[in-house]
Order: sequence, then structure tokens, then C-alpha cells
Amino acid sequence: MDWYPLWNSLRIALVSCAAVFFLGIFAAYYIAKLPRTVKGALDVVLTLPMVLPPTVVGYFLLLLFGAKRPLGAFFMEHFGVKLVMNWYSAIFASIVVAFPLMYRTARGAFESFDETLAWSAQTLGQSDVWIFWRVRMPCCRQGILAGTVLAFARALGEYGATSMIAGYTPGKTATIATTVYQLWRTNDEAGAMRWVLVDIVISAVVLLAVNLLEKKQKASGRA
Repeated sequence: MDWYPLWNSLRIALVSCAAVFFLGIFAAYYIAKLPRTVKGALDVVLTLPMVLPPTVVGYFLLLLFGAKRPLGAFFMEHFGVKLVMNWYSAIFASIVVAFPLMYRTARGAFESFDETLAWSAQTLGQSDVWIFWRVRMPCCRQGILAGTVLAFARALGEYGATSMIAGYTPGKTATIATTVYQLWRTNDEAGAMRWVLVDIVISAVVLLAVNLLEKKQKASGRA
């Protein structure tokens, strides 16, 4: 059994999750402070990939990163890097579809934060950076962790946008999701079922982690 789809899916999900972690926290932290009207408009834009069909997201990514598009042509001409139909092309797709989950979860955690804790730290002369990492993030850690786990799961299971921007090439761009489809399409139901079981196991572990985080958050809230 070729384990490349598992390895490729995991590295795509890990890289995407790391990027989404910082991007989501940054966006959530600053947008939570904006006026309601501005916040609402930005919410629509940033969470749109969560409700759009994945193939539509993939289409927009092709318009942006395609070899004949300005951005794709620029990277190809100056760096010799092709932004589509490579394994790392799937990272772009995974970031776009996983970002809304991280953003919304982190923003909810930041909005529920007791600002009096930050004000108290300010009266003690602490900087905003110190307050963010030593006060705000620890208080919001359960929501942040839950968002991170959900973003990882979404990136790991991404198919529609990935299939459009990265395609399916065994040993090069194949992921678990695209491999299941290709094996089913070629009537290899036994092979498809093996990868389905692998995906079920990973998904079950992720859901278990989310449930444990939720229980821990409720327990700390009652305490």
C-alpha cells in the first residue's frame, strides 16, 4: 500500500493549519475591536469560503494562481515556480477553506474575554504584546485550540478546491480525499475502502480531541 497520500495530506494539513493559526488569530483579534458595521462586512468576506462550494473556491484560486494569470505568470517568470498542479498548491486551497473555522472560533473566544484583566495588566505597566501572550491567549486557549483542531481537520479532508488547483498525480499531488475518488472511479473499491477507513480513524481522533477540549472548557468555566 502506497502511503504517500497519507504523508502528503498530513504535511498539507500541518502547514495549512500553522498558517491559518496565525492568520486567524491576527484577523480575529483586530476585527473583534472594529465597529459592528465594518465587522459585519469583513465577516462576510472572510467566511465566504465556508459556504461556497469547494469547486467555486478552486475556480477562484485558479484565476489567481494559474500559469497564465498575472500572479502565477510572475512567479513562473521570476522564480521558475509553478503555483498550480503541485503538492504545495493544495496548501493554498486548504488555507482558504480552513481559515473561516479558525477565524470564527478565535473571534468568539476573544469577544468573550474579560477586558478588565487586560486593563488591570495595563495599570501595572505591561505592554500590549505581553498582555496578549500572557493574559489574553491563556484565557482564550480552549477556543483557540478548538479552532486549530477544526482547521486541521478541514484542511486534512479538503477535496473540491484541492482537486482543481493541485489535481491528482500518484506520488506527487495525491491526497487521501483525491485518492479515494480516483480509486472509486477506477472500480478499485477495496483500495478506496482502505483509505476511507484511514480517514475515518483520523477524523474520529480529531473529533475526540474537540470533544475533550469542549469538556475541559466547560469544566474550567464552572470552576
